Amino acid sequence: MTAFAHIEQKIQTPETLAKTLSAWRAAGDRIVFTNGCFDILHFGHIHYLSEARDLADRLVVGLNSGDSVRRLKGPNRPINDEATRAHLMAALEVVDAVVFFDTDTPLDLINMVQPDVLVKGGDWQPEQIVGHEVVLALGGSVRSLPFVEGYSTTRIEEKIRRSGA
Repeated sequence: MTAFAHIEQKIQTPETLAKTLSAWRAAGDRIVFTNGCFDILHFGHIHYLSEARDLADRLVVGLNSGDSVRRLKGPNRPINDEATRAHLMAALEVVDAVVFFDTDTPLDLINMVQPDVLVKGGDWQPEQIVGHEVVLALGGSVRSLPFVEGYSTTRIEEKIRRSGA
């Protein structure tokens, strides 16, 4: 398998992800789930995703669809299209699977994945994280991981706009 084919194999539909999750669980792997827009990948994302992956054997990333990003972030977002965001995310060694969701929250996806660990960034308290009730009811854990100060997609976007680039 080529390296690119390996990357594309990580980008899954909910249906293919269900089969992948079944195989991972049969092997005894624990699953951690996070989600986000991940529009312009930066150091803060890499740090966060690496910390998330350290919490279990497999990391599943739910990516907001383009329509979902626009509803949440405004008409100028996402900056990168879905294929770009998915391939960048899947190219990361710490990410085991990437799946899109088109809703404003990943609750349906969390219900399907049933992760052992659910994580979000430091601006969310565990009891505010969408899906925390699902994961806790299954005996899992919910974590809020600290941000790396100084890194945000919004800050990068503002810097680009100020420079006129």
